[in-house]
This record gives sequence, structure tokens and C-alpha cells, in this order.
Amino acid sequence: MTLAASPTPAASLAISFADVEQAHARLRGVAHTTPVLTSATADGETGARIFFKCENQQRMGAFKFRGGYNAIARLSERQRAAGVVAFSSGNHAQAIALAARLFGTRAVIVMPSDAPQTKIAATRGYGAEVVLYDRYREDRQAISEGLARDQGLTLIPPFDHPDVMAGQGTAAKELFEQVGPLDVLFVPLGGGGLLSGTAVTARAMHPGCRIVGVEPEAGNDGQQSVRAGHIVQIPTPQTIADGAQTQHLGRLTFPVLQHLVHDIVTVTDAQLVDAMRFFASRMKMVVEPTGCLGAAAAFAAGESLRGKRVGVILSGGNVDLDRFARLLAGD
Repeated sequence: MTLAASPTPAASLAISFADVEQAHARLRGVAHTTPVLTSATADGETGARIFFKCENQQRMGAFKFRGGYNAIARLSERQRAAGVVAFSSGNHAQAIALAARLFGTRAVIVMPSDAPQTKIAATRGYGAEVVLYDRYREDRQAISEGLARDQGLTLIPPFDHPDVMAGQGTAAKELFEQVGPLDVLFVPLGGGGLLSGTAVTARAMHPGCRIVGVEPEAGNDGQQSVRAGHIVQIPTPQTIADGAQTQHLGRLTFPVLQHLVHDIVTVTDAQLVDAMRFFASRMKMVVEPTGCLGAAAAFAAGESLRGKRVGVILSGGNVDLDRFARLLAGD
């Protein structure tokens, strides 16, 4: 089933392309302009020309730095002096921790106890205070809201925030500037920050580009939500894509996806492992499972992409190397 993206007044959405442009200006000279790589093997297997936007090579290893930095940059001096709090399985955690360090701001990060140890260690390494919780029994947002209330911190959620959404959209802006028009753009989907920012950007820069969000098969709450016409909440999905173990879309991201995204598809964990193996063996890159969502969907689409110019956002590369090796070995 294909979703029919419907037109909607820009004023009714949380962000506009102007917000993305302003975020891009704030990030200039701070965020990396990440490379776009191609693969003759990928092109040969699909019959398409595929452009991989390598956000796994962004500062702190993921696109999340864009939104995190933009959000803290937009705070008042009083708010930055008091500090920030965020909740995240890892990449938003590191993004806020690093951005806070750059601004000299205190950061408290609420992270699941089963998050990859490299992500927990990196978050602490950037100077943040980490508060661990059980993702299957405790409410991370409630914990974070309590910390914000009790300690006077400003809460910066991982996706449902206009400045975060606008910052994430800068990856797509760069991609279009680097390679020009695209026929299709595959984008990982967790809570919808990256996909919403990308959709707003694509509609402004190249309206003919088809935007496809990609979720893990075990956690297709976004797909269910857009097709149902309301936000659907699911139990925490069991998937190797830890960055997409969200239970629901955001109040702000949902309307953007509902009106501007053309389709949402899913891939299996096995397909994610195949994509990880492809990047490691063919392109000599480490891409985390969540970062492979878009690529796995593009590879699965196969012949339907023949003759098209296809963009794929590789959203991150933060994965424990021992776990990475086990996944590739099939253990």
C-alpha cells in the first residue's frame, strides 16, 4: 500500500523550509558537511544511481548532532546557564552532550540501561551526566520531565521539537546541494525528526522527489499511524535497530509525515544485517543497524528503482564493535 501525501498549508506544520535554512546557517562551520558516496555494486544490483549521504561520518557519529546543536543554539542565555536534559537510546544523547559541551552548558541525559555501551561511554565522555532507566518498565519522558522540573533544566526531546526537526532537515538540504534532483529519497524513521525535516526540505527544494520513510518491521508505529490517520502507540519493539525502538511518533512530527511523506515501508532485522555487511565489505564503512534502514529498503526495492536517481540517508555509525562483529557473523 502506498500513502498519498496530501497538500497542507505550511503554516499548519511545526517547521518550514526557512527554519531549515536558518538551522543550516547556525551549523555552518560547526557540523561536518558529510560526504555523499556511491557504489558501482549497489547501482548494478538495482539499476539505479544511488547516492549515500554519510551521516555516520557526522560529529559524534550521527545526524542527531544537527538537531541537538540547533536546539541548544536557540536557547536563551538563562536557559543555557541552567542546563538541559534529554532522553535517548544513544545518538540524541551524544548529540546533546557534545552540543552542550560546545556551549559550556550542563547536560543530563536519561538513557536506557541496555543502550550500546559505546553510546553510554561516549555520552559521558562528552561531559554529560547519565541517568539510566529500564526501557521496558519505566517512562523515559516522565523521568526527564521530573528532572527538568526539579532542577530547572530545559528538556530537549529527541525528535518532537521544532528546532530539532529543522536541524535534522539540513542533512537533506546538503544532499540536494551536493547531487541535485532525486527521484526517490529513503530516510530512516524512529520518532520522525529526521523524516519530517527531510520531507519539508525535499518539498521545498525538489517537489518531485518521492519521500519514503523506513522503519524496522517489528516497530512500524509510523506506518500504522499515517494509515490510520492518528498516532498509534505500540509496545517497545524488539529490533536490532535500537535508534528506532520508539513507541509512537511525535505530536509535531506526525502531521508533517501525514501530509508530506509519500510512503512508509519496513525492513527486517536480517535485511539490516545484510546492509551492514554490504557497507563493511564493499564500501569499508561502519553503519549501525538503524543507520541502514534506508539502504535496506532501497536494496529491497530492487528493479522498481531502475533508471532512477535515488538518495539514501545513512543516519549513524555508532555501534559496539563486538556487537557489530557478532551481527555480521550471524551469531
